[in-house]
Amino acid sequence: MMQTLNIPADKKIFSYPKYWAECFGIAPQLPMNRTEMMALGWDSCDIILVTGDAYVDLPSFGMAVIGRVLEAQGFRVGIIAQPDWKSADAFRTLGKPNLFFGITAGNMDSMVNRYTSERRIRSDDAYTPGDIGGKRPDRAVTVYAQRCREAFKGVPIIIGGIEASLRRIAHYDYWSDKVRRSVLMDSKANILVYGNGERQIIEIAQRLANGEPIKAMSHIRGTAVMCSGVPDGWLEKDATDIDTEIVVIEHPNPYAMHAQEGTCDEKKSHREREYIAPISILDISQQRDHTVIRMPSYETVSEDAVLYAHASRLLHLETNPGNARALIQRHGERDVWINPPPVPLSTAELDAVFDLPYSRLPHMAYGDIHAKETRIPAYEMIKTSVNIMRGCFGGCTFCSITEHEGRIIQSRSEESILREVEEIRDKTPKFTGNISDLGGPTANMYRLKCKSEKIEAACRKPSCVFPDICPNLNTDHNPLIKLYRKARSLKGIKRVFIASGLRYDLAVQSPAYIKELVTHHVGGYLKIAPEHTEAKPLSKMMKPGIGSYDNFKKLFEKYSQEAGKKQYLIPYFIAAHPGTSDEDMLKLALWLKKNNYKADQVQAFLPSPMSTASAMYRSGRNPLKKISRKQEKYAEKVFIPRRKKQRDLHKAFLRYHDPKNWGILREALKDMGRTDLIGNGDHQLIPDTHVQQQKKNHPRSSFRTQHSRNNKAGKHHKPIRRK
Repeated sequence: MMQTLNIPADKKIFSYPKYWAECFGIAPQLPMNRTEMMALGWDSCDIILVTGDAYVDLPSFGMAVIGRVLEAQGFRVGIIAQPDWKSADAFRTLGKPNLFFGITAGNMDSMVNRYTSERRIRSDDAYTPGDIGGKRPDRAVTVYAQRCREAFKGVPIIIGGIEASLRRIAHYDYWSDKVRRSVLMDSKANILVYGNGERQIIEIAQRLANGEPIKAMSHIRGTAVMCSGVPDGWLEKDATDIDTEIVVIEHPNPYAMHAQEGTCDEKKSHREREYIAPISILDISQQRDHTVIRMPSYETVSEDAVLYAHASRLLHLETNPGNARALIQRHGERDVWINPPPVPLSTAELDAVFDLPYSRLPHMAYGDIHAKETRIPAYEMIKTSVNIMRGCFGGCTFCSITEHEGRIIQSRSEESILREVEEIRDKTPKFTGNISDLGGPTANMYRLKCKSEKIEAACRKPSCVFPDICPNLNTDHNPLIKLYRKARSLKGIKRVFIASGLRYDLAVQSPAYIKELVTHHVGGYLKIAPEHTEAKPLSKMMKPGIGSYDNFKKLFEKYSQEAGKKQYLIPYFIAAHPGTSDEDMLKLALWLKKNNYKADQVQAFLPSPMSTASAMYRSGRNPLKKISRKQEKYAEKVFIPRRKKQRDLHKAFLRYHDPKNWGILREALKDMGRTDLIGNGDHQLIPDTHVQQQKKNHPRSSFRTQHSRNNKAGKHHKPIRRK
């Protein structure tokens, strides 16, 4: 059985000897120009970080975290934020770095940041002063890397952040509608860091500082590098084809050890088959650290959509740090080597990261942070929010959190979180006493994890909560309840809101949590994301059935009434997700009308790089199951609403109440043989003519009216993180 990954004391992120430059002390803010460097007494930077975001010295901004973490190691770190990429001049601003350039597109993928799900260019950018779009290039990581090489040849280049992380292998790119190479190939970087990068970037910096060549750093967990084949001493497993007739070995069922305790449901347990040669179970455990899985090549997955789905499945089977093996994928004459995921940070390490001396302000170079032309919307949105954990074990197929942060929850200590709340109170200009969020990727996964470390280290399930909540998952919300109570009792704190996406199927396991949340932490509206009502699309999303939402809604309304408050749920839904038919969207529209919900905004599915749902979109197959061409039971095809007309129709169903959509809906209902839903009756979806509806009063539900007022008043500080 695989053992839990433990990091030796001398490898914890703050255990390394400090670099000699620590004598310069801590910078109030990391410098962005030579004048600021001179004021700190620096003649050069050891590391220069290039980012597509404005520099905000706050732990919610990835580049600030990496910069402060490296500073804590003793390195002199400078930042080049949103440089003019049209020449290399802006990349020479701080001079030549002594160790390396670190490059990220920012907190968002640059393509997601720039384009809508309909491929339209956005005019705004929440991570830019003045909310101005166009301040970063498309595919920013690649462009920045090219300019850094032009500025200073021979300097090592390390790429990271969400854009690099989600493009580490050959991936489907929605904007060009083709499979693109790994960004490591396009950027020609030395190392790609994926996931939360503190552990990896510290090791790279320390080894470079000790004189080790960058080419020697090929097997750091949480990184990808280019190579020319499998090195000696490694066992290569060929998984380049789907139906190759090879002997396979069943992976040991991690739940079987507790069968005598009644924790193993034989009907639900699934023994995952791996593409490995016939060796013993003991050999698998012993050789895992030196085993690499050969994925289908870039050229192959570019041409064969089914093999693309197969490659996606292989990647997602190797995401648990406790049992993941290295992956290798051929690109032309070279290989991309992807090391296993990084070991999650311990609570003590995570606390230390968040306890670093952030100024909690945008860089002083931006001037008045409250002026319209310099205001940074993302900072305004999260300046009074606290990130209490990392990771997500939900596994939603349309979401990229698991691919980036991993599914193992990393939680901060209660003390560290409360210290940050007090810092917000004491350091934030014009603080009103309200904390806008205590959350993270998911609001209510704080301290939730597998009951057994051995099971956690061996498990290969993509989700701990689908199709049902795993019996080995601890769902105790009491630590979160205690945290909420302590946070709102701090001096100077009036209200603590919860704005992160809520996992309601977990919340109903703890009615006491829902009562606490509803009574004290909801400002009239709670955003929640059932995403759909029908079983087929929900199964492709790996989301719970609508029954879980109904159960949560009952408790929400019950405790709101007991608290004497009028509060409302704001449900969010996705249009045009893989596996969604026109009939599914019609049923969802009827559900919305029955419940008197009128959505003001609609989100259409956007295939983000490397997500499972994107693999469905690209291939029309379901990589949640084994992919096969020969075996019918493994050849599940997924319907894809790909055409623009159909995507528009699915969005129109979500906004059935909008007169602009009645034409397309009327035509669709006729084609579907559902003319019975056209008319002015309460049971009908849309009126039979536009004119008749205009003559009628069109009352808004109290939900929509109040929601619109609150939006105009700016009461919602943070968009939902869809869970």
